[in-house]
This record gives sequence, structure tokens and C-alpha cells, in this order.
Amino acid sequence: MPSNLDTENQLVKSLTDKFKTKIKTEYVKHNRIKISTSQDNLKSLASSVKELGFEQVISQGGTDYPDNNVFRIEYHIICVSKKKLRSIMFSIMTEISKDNPEIETLIDIFPSAEFHEQETYENFGITFIGHPRMERLLLPEDWDDIPPLRKDYVLPGRG
Repeated sequence: MPSNLDTENQLVKSLTDKFKTKIKTEYVKHNRIKISTSQDNLKSLASSVKELGFEQVISQGGTDYPDNNVFRIEYHIICVSKKKLRSIMFSIMTEISKDNPEIETLIDIFPSAEFHEQETYENFGITFIGHPRMERLLLPEDWDDIPPLRKDYVLPGRG
């Protein structure tokens, strides 16, 4: 039985009407939406997603693309307060240069992003500007190598 995507398509349409060519719809599926944008537009896109009713970052992470010299950053955001939206996961993503791995934090929009951004900072070396705690979280205190989820990190004994 095919799913009805009315809600998902309405959400995407409201964003594309507002942002025009500044965003790209990666996909719209049953209960899943993914939108990408430039680093400069991520914060305003995040604010608009929150205005649609999505208020909780449930995960956020990075991916290293060494051939393109970029990191991809993706936030997975859900709604807990509106029954109609509870089953939908909204993903927003952007890419940043590995030469300057900095981007504005989204914790002023989504306080729940705090831990996730801190973990991404530690594992990829991406600094979230304005984040109150860009410090070690999970790695041992004596860690002195490059961030371990970068593709150029070599596991000890495998070099």
C-alpha cells in the first residue's frame, strides 16, 4: 500500500517557497525528509524547521569526504509536541571545507544539539562557533592524535 506524502510534501513546499534555490530537497519519503543547504544558510534553515514544529535534535554527526576536501554535517530533528508530525524525521545537512572546519552552533535553536556537536567536534575536529563547551567528551584525556573519525586517521598497528 503506497503511503500518502501530503504532510511531508507540504513541509518541503513551505521551505522551498521561502528559500527558493538556497536549499535542495535530497528526498521526501514516508516519515523522512532530507534537505541540504550551504553553510551560510544552515542556521536560517534550522530556524524555519523549528517554526514548522520540529524541536528536538535526536542525532547529529559528520562524515569525512577526503576526495572532495569537505565534511558533511547532518542534523536529525523530530517533533515531540505535535501528534501529526511525531513520526517524521527531518534531516538538514551542509558541507564545510576541511581547510576551515568551523560552523555556527545550532544549540541556540536546538539546545538538544549540544552533546551531538561536542561529539562531532571531538571525533572530526569540527569547531561549532558559539558552542559553550568545545572540549573533550569521550576520548581519553591523553589522546594526542588527530580526530579518530577522519579518514586520514590510521589505527595503531595498521600503518
